[in-house]
Amino acid sequence: MFDRLRAEYGEKAIYARREPMHELISTILSQRTTHADEEAAYQELLTLGDWDAITRAPTEAVAHAIRRSNYPESKAPRIQATLRAIREQRGGYDLDFLAEIPVQEAMKWLTDLPGVGLKTASLVLLFNFARPVFPVDTHVHRVNTRVGTIPRMGEQAAHRALLKLLPPDPPYLYEFHVNLLRHGQRVCIWTRPKCPACVLRERCDAHAIYGNNVPSFGDKPGKG
Repeated sequence: MFDRLRAEYGEKAIYARREPMHELISTILSQRTTHADEEAAYQELLTLGDWDAITRAPTEAVAHAIRRSNYPESKAPRIQATLRAIREQRGGYDLDFLAEIPVQEAMKWLTDLPGVGLKTASLVLLFNFARPVFPVDTHVHRVNTRVGTIPRMGEQAAHRALLKLLPPDPPYLYEFHVNLLRHGQRVCIWTRPKCPACVLRERCDAHAIYGNNVPSFGDKPGKG
């Protein structure tokens, strides 16, 4: 899969696309939200001031600022609670210490924050600090489930299952994540995947069963 995706989408060098706090908060905003709306919500959030000011702002004001993100009413208090927890534990918002502590300790510290799950923590650790973790978003999860790399399971369990199968090599993990993400966005989409254009179809369990009529991902096995 790695080689076929590299041939299709290219080799990707690992790099930090944005600052750690930007990555952390934007990933919370990104849930069920397009990249354009996520970035718009983040930029408007910053109009409220620095992280301390955002923490002190009325929750309704934070929700209004991030309204381009889906579910702003639930994300706003989570963001504020996360910022408070970081401030209380670290005395500020510098996350660079995550590069130095053991990776499992870093993962636990992040996932203990009120608004942070495995996907968000993994993205911060891999993208910003090149730690050997593997983020599983909806696209990575869908592609691997259809291909048959993992059985049908939730995204949380998929993080652990896929990491066990992959080498603990951050550049490899980064490229595989990015290319799986692109493949899920462009070809192995939720509804009516574009199987004739898929470079993975020859080894895909779903394609072996359904041919070019793979059902929507939300359908139960056997339906279609």
